[in-house]
Amino acid sequence: MAEITGHTGLTGLLGSPVAHSISPMMHNESFRQLGLDYVYLCFDVGTEGLKTAVEGLKTLGVRGFNCTMPDKNLMCELADKLSPAAKMIGAVNTVLNEDGVLTGYNTDGMGYMQAVKDAGYDIIGKKMTLLGAGGAATAVCVQAALDGVKEINVFSIRDQFFERAQKMVDAVNKETKCKVSLYDFEDESVLKKSIDDSDILTNGTSVGMAPNTEACIIKDSSFLHEGLIVSDVIYNPRETKLLQMAKEKGCHTFNGLYMLLYQGAEAFKIWTGKEMPVEIIKEKYFS
Repeated sequence: MAEITGHTGLTGLLGSPVAHSISPMMHNESFRQLGLDYVYLCFDVGTEGLKTAVEGLKTLGVRGFNCTMPDKNLMCELADKLSPAAKMIGAVNTVLNEDGVLTGYNTDGMGYMQAVKDAGYDIIGKKMTLLGAGGAATAVCVQAALDGVKEINVFSIRDQFFERAQKMVDAVNKETKCKVSLYDFEDESVLKKSIDDSDILTNGTSVGMAPNTEACIIKDSSFLHEGLIVSDVIYNPRETKLLQMAKEKGCHTFNGLYMLLYQGAEAFKIWTGKEMPVEIIKEKYFS
C-alpha cells in the first residue's frame, strides 16, 4: 500500500463480521499496482448502526464502499439512487458517493456472469436452473436475465422468503426479455425435468459450505446429465459435494471463487473508472 497522504481517498467495507474479508487485500493491492491514492478499510457495522455509519461516511466524503451481510438490504433504502439490478434484487453491495449523492449497485451478479465467461462458457440465449432465492441467487438471476440468458427456473423452499422471491421473479419478467419461473424445491419431478432441459445448473445457496461440507443441495447424480455446466457460488471448500458429484458424472464445473474476484473488480471500476489488475490479484490471492 502506498503512503497515506492528505489526499488519500477512502473506500471500505461495512458489515458484520468483516475481519475475515479478502476485499482489503484485493483493493489495496490494486490501488498500489495502478498508483492510485486510495485506501480500503473494513468497518464492523451491523444494521442497527448502518444509517449512522453511512451518514458519517457521506460527511467524510468517502469515494465509495461495499456492503456485506447483514447490511445489503437496508442499504437499498439508504441509497439516494439505485442501479436497475440493485432495484430488482432489493440489495446493494457497492455504493458510489458523488458529491453527497449515494448510488447503490449490486455487483454480485456481474461477478457471477464474468466468472461464467472466465470458466470458458457462453450461457447467453440458453436455459439455467437456479437453486435458491436468497441474496446471492437473486443477484445471479437478475444479472443473468439482464445479460440475455433466455430462461431461468428458480427453485426455492416454501419458507417466509418465497413471497419475496415471487416478487423478484415478477420484476425480472417485467423488466427483461428472460422468462423466469419460480418453483417449489421440494417438487423433485419438476426439478429433474428442469435440469434435464438446462445448459447450466447453479447452486445459489449456502448448502455445502464449510463447515458443513458433507451437505449437498442435489439428492443424487441421477438429477445431472453429462455435458451440463454445474456451478456453485460457494468457494469454501473449493470443491463442494455438488461439484464432486457433477465432475464424476461428466459435467463441467466451476466454483464461486472468481465470482468473489469479479464482483470486487466491478466495484473497483465503479469507484475509480479503471480496470482492476485481475490477473495479478488472481495470482496473489486466488491461486
